[in-house]
Amino acid sequence: MAVLPFDSAVYGPLFTDGDVAAVFSDASELDALIEVERALARAQARLGVIPEAAGAEIDRALAGAEIDPASLADGARSAGVVVPGLVKQLRKIAGGEAAQYVHWGATSQDIADTALVIRLERATGLLGARLDKVIARLADLADRHRATVMAARTRTQIAVPTTFGLKAATWLAPLLRRRAQLHELQGRLLVVQFGGAGGNLSALGADGVRVMEALAVELGLKAGPLPWHTGRDGLMELAAWLASLTASLGKIGTDVALLARNEIVELRPGSGGGSSTMPQKANPVSAELLVALARYTAGTLGTFAQSGIHAEERDGAAWSLEWATLPSMVTATAGALAHAEALLAGLVVEQAAMADRAGGGALAEAASFALAEHMSREQAQDLVKKAAMSGGDLVEALRGLCDAPIDWKALGDPRQHLGAADAFVDRVLAEVRAR
Repeated sequence: MAVLPFDSAVYGPLFTDGDVAAVFSDASELDALIEVERALARAQARLGVIPEAAGAEIDRALAGAEIDPASLADGARSAGVVVPGLVKQLRKIAGGEAAQYVHWGATSQDIADTALVIRLERATGLLGARLDKVIARLADLADRHRATVMAARTRTQIAVPTTFGLKAATWLAPLLRRRAQLHELQGRLLVVQFGGAGGNLSALGADGVRVMEALAVELGLKAGPLPWHTGRDGLMELAAWLASLTASLGKIGTDVALLARNEIVELRPGSGGGSSTMPQKANPVSAELLVALARYTAGTLGTFAQSGIHAEERDGAAWSLEWATLPSMVTATAGALAHAEALLAGLVVEQAAMADRAGGGALAEAASFALAEHMSREQAQDLVKKAAMSGGDLVEALRGLCDAPIDWKALGDPRQHLGAADAFVDRVLAEVRAR
């Protein structure tokens, strides 16, 4: 097994989504780093900060430049960052007079952070598209099963009648909030980094701010009021969003795994892995992975959050801790979304099994309120508790214990006790349509 399963040829497809994982490959990082260096040269040439011919030659020479990642390992080990070794090679590729203008006025962190932002733009775009698919699946389930009666369960015990449509809407609602948050946080996250050696662009003098803004334009990013070398709150917001999203998906996995148990079978995942020795089993693999990935991102968030404490104008310890945690959080979230979409696409809803458990003890609350119209609340609850302990049908037991003028047929119909379930489904679906 690889150090992290996300990087494993065997376990990678189980834990992540290949398209998002590719964003964090060595090749993708190098492409992004070179993209930033080219954009910087174009921006500075356009502003007259470096010779126009040098900017054009850098842009041309570095287009499609191929760098062996392994050739940068020694330099990264000594410098603590890949950029110095990369710039050395890029200067050789640019050659001639243009070579000296590669990386003009920049610092390693400017290039590395901006390259990260470029990759996070791609990654969050992919996550948003996959989240939309999960939302669509859940909206369909909520609408189709708004009348599918089942027992709500609290603290593992049957509580009251509800609908599977409301359960699906309950899964859906936080994902709508995560989608809205993604659009908001992208505006704060996708910001160019350009501050030079100490965060004040001293090497560029009066041209510093103009170059920062021009670089942002070249890359299609925003320019903040100042560099964010030590202001990592945008990345912190992303990490918290990843953990929150996977937690919401983990809730779905938990519920599906519980309701798919052999003694319940109100849901069937549609597909699952078999046991090496027990042929009757169909393990809820996707549901389990949703829980595992949610726990992983929650735990990793705690470690990542410590990287937000940056000392002075640059902090190598905090910076490198980001590299060890954030990519795996993004790829884990991608894996969770892939599992959620596959799980929901094949989910089988056993409506008859659900209906069987929506009566009986699930009607205890409704029965106590119905009886309370004819006696004290305490007497009503005591009577219902006595009927429940009889071991027979709750409504029939109550009929034998009292002569209150109750509409027993209506009381025994779980569909009469769904409260605002349908209205809540409508309210959530209205948010889906309002997007």
